[in-house]
Amino acid sequence: MTFNSARNKFFITLCIIGLLYLFFDASLWWLVLPGVVYLTLIIYGSAIIQANFYGPAYCYGNTIKKEIALSFDDGPNQEYTPQILSTLANYNALATFFVIGKNIEGNEKILKQIDTEGHSIGNHTYTHSYFVDFKNLQGFIQELNQTEESVFRVIGKRMRLFRPPYGVTTPHLVKASSTLNYNIIGWTVRSFDTTADSLQTITRRIETQIQPGAIVLFHDTSDKTIQALKQTLSFARDNDYKIVGIEQLLAIKAYQ
Repeated sequence: MTFNSARNKFFITLCIIGLLYLFFDASLWWLVLPGVVYLTLIIYGSAIIQANFYGPAYCYGNTIKKEIALSFDDGPNQEYTPQILSTLANYNALATFFVIGKNIEGNEKILKQIDTEGHSIGNHTYTHSYFVDFKNLQGFIQELNQTEESVFRVIGKRMRLFRPPYGVTTPHLVKASSTLNYNIIGWTVRSFDTTADSLQTITRRIETQIQPGAIVLFHDTSDKTIQALKQTLSFARDNDYKIVGIEQLLAIKAYQ
């Protein structure tokens, strides 16, 4: 079910109920049911990026090879991103960092290090505000362009990977990403490393969901993530999983 098909079916249903009301004196209370169903679909499709409700999002790699990709949102972070980079280097693993534009100022060296060490960088909007999902088309375009320019000034590359804040999609967000030629990237495994869950709960959640083609979502914003990352990397090594970049897993380009 996509947004367009859901919208069309909703309006067709409204027309049918309207005709039944005009010619057969049917109750207009029947309008409540399709309204509730349509609203439920809108909420679900917006909140669940894997639903591909408003447009396509890459949430896993189509492969039977034991390959997975790691991703980190919300950096660069002066304290934790370097530690994550060091951990990845110890395991010879690549990752994708979806950066917030406003966090780049003062952390240019870290951003440059991410690129120099072979990791890819993606767009995670400029503000990542709580109300970013209410922006109109021009607002989303501005968010993406601001971060793109900030990253370009540091590494000289123009990003083509975009992860929506909170994983929420809207028609304006999808249109903006399409207009600017971004691929929307979701995830297969959400670690919930920013919650109050214990390290044991987080690592168990990750390990039980890892499968060929999985994309794992972390945040480079806490010490708990670093510990969870170490255990995930050890688990992958012990179970013969290869860590690859998102662009390799999905066979898409990270940059223009």
